[in-house]
Parts: sequence; C-alpha cells; structure tokens
Amino acid sequence: MNKTAGVLKRIVYGGVLVACASTMADARTSHALPDMTATLHEQRVESASIAVIRKGRIVSTGAWGMAGPDRAATVSTPYNLASLTKPLTAEVILRLVSAGKLSLDEPMDRYWSDPDLSRDPRRMKLTVRMALSHRTGLPNWRDATGLAFDHDPGTTTSYSGEGYQYAARYAEHRTGQSFEALAGRWLFTPAHMRASGYVSAQGATEPIATPYDDAGKPLPAEPVTRYNAADLAHATARDYARFLIDARNDRGLVATVSAQRSRSQADLTPETCAGTKAATCPSWTGFGLGWQLLGFPDGTTMLHTGKDAGAFTFAAIDRVSGDGIVILTNSDNGWRIILPVLERTGSDPKLIAFLRGQMN
Repeated sequence: MNKTAGVLKRIVYGGVLVACASTMADARTSHALPDMTATLHEQRVESASIAVIRKGRIVSTGAWGMAGPDRAATVSTPYNLASLTKPLTAEVILRLVSAGKLSLDEPMDRYWSDPDLSRDPRRMKLTVRMALSHRTGLPNWRDATGLAFDHDPGTTTSYSGEGYQYAARYAEHRTGQSFEALAGRWLFTPAHMRASGYVSAQGATEPIATPYDDAGKPLPAEPVTRYNAADLAHATARDYARFLIDARNDRGLVATVSAQRSRSQADLTPETCAGTKAATCPSWTGFGLGWQLLGFPDGTTMLHTGKDAGAFTFAAIDRVSGDGIVILTNSDNGWRIILPVLERTGSDPKLIAFLRGQMN
C-alpha cells in the first residue's frame, strides 16, 4: 500500500528518475510506439504496457518484457493498478452524484459510519467531497488498533485510502447495491473495460502481471476477493485509456459535477512548487475529485500515479488537447521508466519539465 502523502512525491519512490538519452523528435506526430525493450532492461523493469492518447483517441498501444515467469507481456495483460484505482472509484461516485443517487456534500454518516469512529462526533462531518480530495482527516490506512482521525475533517490535506473506502461504503449503503455492482453498471460496462475489475474474478481475460521486486525477484500476490476502493483494481493499459478519455470528456457527468472536477479542492501549490521547483511548476496544482490537477496556462492536466509492492503505474491527460498516456508496470523499479517513456512517446513537454523539476 502506498503511504506517501503527495501524489508526485511517489514518482520519485526510491531515487531520481533517469532521463532517456535518446528521444524521438517527431514522436508527437508519429503513432508508432518505439521499442521499449532496452529501456526496461536498463532500468531493471520486468514489463510495461503503454497506451498513448492523442486528441481524445487511443492511437497506439504496446507491451514489452515479461508479465511473469515464462510469460511475455501483451497488450491484453492486466496489471495491478495500485492507486490508479482511486480515479476509478471517484468516477463511479461522481456518476452516481450526477444521477442524483448520491450527494457530494451531505454527511455520509446519515447512511454509513465506520464502527471504529462510533464514539467520535467528527465522523458526522465527513462528506464525499472530503473523501475524494483527501480532506477527511483520516490516515492512509488504519493500524492494528483500528481507524481514528489524524486531523479534524476538512482542515488538512492528507492522502487517505481510508477516505476512498469510506466513500465507497457510503455509496453501498445509500444505494443498497454492492460497490462491485455499481462499478460494473456505471463505469466498466459503458466504458467497455472488459479486462478490468476490483476483484480477481471480474473481467479476467488472462492472468494479472506478476509483481517483481527491485532485484527482479517475483513476489507473492494473493487473489483479490474483496474490493478495495483505493488500491488493487486491475486493468489493461487500453482499458484504462478508455476510462481516461471518458473522464476527460466528463462522460456521465452533469455540468455542475464536471465543473467541480475541474476545480482544485485542496491546494498543493506551496508544498509542490517551493524553491527552485517553481520554475517548472504550473500556475497552480491541487487535489481535485479523484485526480491531482496541474493548472497550466493553456489547460489543466489530470494526473495520478500508483505504487504497490511490485507495481508502479502512471496516467495523465490534458483536458484541453485530449493528449494523454497510461503506463503500467509490474516492478518496484517501474518509476524509473516514467520520464523515459514520456520523452520517447513525445508526451506533453510541460508535464515532462514539471516532473523533471520535481526531481531536482
């Protein structure tokens, strides 16, 4: 489970990203993906699956390396999404809000309250908006003693998987349906995400990529039998790119909810852009509803990453141009290839400069 508070801080998990020495000058106009085999080998990443989006369309997909012992990765291989699960959960909930079945701002306590918080009156302040923008005051994950507030709800920004779990359980109790059923009805089916799901039996087309540690040793991975709203969902890069396009286009959202998604709910600019990092920073950055938002002068980029043992994942899309990318890996070293892949696919120079600036 990822325990780092800042989304972008997770990109530097373990060290400094290594820039690729050879970039494709015409990559932004070419739809053919370069062979990433050498890059994976150099950075000790077992496999990667990539989907490139241009002007709101998937223009290329590719997979390289080994998805498991004696099993080559293909574009049909599902990967553990790690924290890229959170935008999926946010999308399900926002579509339910748009349909009038949930509310962004009503107290979730009216329908759901975690038993661990039953004696803490602060639970009555918790809302979906707080959960999706990491302002519940809850920790990332509860410890052995149970769940307790770290801060008063709505006062502090603190990355929290528990907040997403809370919102999903609210959705279940508010609608009377399981969250897996809600996700299928409101997200996976309309987006044609046939190889995706929260539990291992959902949408399974072939085995999920085996996780590997930083030394290249395969790690054990138990089947997921119960959904986690913040982690452990799986998808192919193409499936996630379909979702990313729909999210950029605000599919299934009414205008009022779409406007809320485009607005920063929790300002991250001071901590993200302090000191020398300011030179490559956007005008503003913050948590939106399900995404980190980067407010560049010519448009807003939606960004999220994920990190679990043996997995690193990345997704970003420009809401104006519709250009984006999905990068899924099954390695603790997966963070090492993010900048090289962005460069070699001719991705947004502003995003690349921002991410490189975060490394300095």
